[in-house]
Amino acid sequence: MPIDFTPQDWKRTRETYRKWWAGELDRPLFYAAIGGKDPGRAEAKVPNMGRTARYPFSISAEDVVDRWDYDLSCRKYVGDGFPSVWLDFGPGVLAAFLGAQTGVDENTVWFHPAEEREIPDIHFSLDLQHPWLQRIESLIRAAQKRWGSQVQLGMTDMGGNLDILSTFRPSEKLLLDLYDHPDEVKRLTWEAHEMWWKAFDHLNRVLQPVNPGYTAWVPIFSEMPYYMLQCDFCYMIGTGMFDEFVKPELAATCKKLAHPFYHLDGPGQLAHLDSLLAIPGLRGVQWIPGAGAAPPRAWPEVYRKIRDAGKLMQVVGDLDDLRIVIEALGDGKGIYWSGGVGRDKEHELMKFLEKYGAA
Repeated sequence: MPIDFTPQDWKRTRETYRKWWAGELDRPLFYAAIGGKDPGRAEAKVPNMGRTARYPFSISAEDVVDRWDYDLSCRKYVGDGFPSVWLDFGPGVLAAFLGAQTGVDENTVWFHPAEEREIPDIHFSLDLQHPWLQRIESLIRAAQKRWGSQVQLGMTDMGGNLDILSTFRPSEKLLLDLYDHPDEVKRLTWEAHEMWWKAFDHLNRVLQPVNPGYTAWVPIFSEMPYYMLQCDFCYMIGTGMFDEFVKPELAATCKKLAHPFYHLDGPGQLAHLDSLLAIPGLRGVQWIPGAGAAPPRAWPEVYRKIRDAGKLMQVVGDLDDLRIVIEALGDGKGIYWSGGVGRDKEHELMKFLEKYGAA
């Protein structure tokens, strides 16, 4: 049969995630799916091209959605999983809406300024007619026409504010600007903040109220506005500069969002963890050790610190990583995990879910 997820399934999903956000769920959340299900329909004529930005505009929004429909129909949703699609136009796509040039290849999307300017000469304005923004809107409308409220559509990855700045002012120059032009950096940070929220609100007006709820590039379902915030640029700065240039804007965004999470990417960002955890509105942290670092199971002290601060967390990695982290913490409360397996691993996954009452 086609996408196998009923209104009753959505009711259960809403109730479970609502309890998790409220700290009332005494087990982990498992966003899980098993591939290899009979889709009950013919394969789409458009191949799966991965990142949404890779589908050329010559392919209609309806045909892209039909490809997604086929892929979603091949999955069995288990645990706390649900059918979802992420509108993936690359990390930091807000830069495109602010005038950056775009590029797409098989592996990545990149953004760069039409011309390099000195920081006092950079100003931001949002182009609501940008072709990529229009494409995102057309995909949303085609998906809603096809599915109604059956499939959750995830917000595109608009990026972190200093990451957006570094698109228009290359990182090595932006680092010097922190010393030479601190007021200009702060001005642009708040200009980017304003544009970020204009784009976020604009797209949510298209997504809601048909969308079941809110998700982002990480599908942690929420009935209220949620986003996975980030600042990859802060890997290159110390704690003092983080507190001066990054934290105020993050705190302001956390105050506006009902359920903000933070993407803590790599050991170089651990220096900022204490400061992040002190932001009252921040609800949780996604810790990703990154390439070349020890696996998630090797960082129990990071997860303990997050829990001791009263925050939720996402544990990345496989089921063994998750099991070891749960054992280190004593229980799985407040943890989110996402993953998918083929039919050959179905028994292993279901046994794990049964252990925690999520089957």
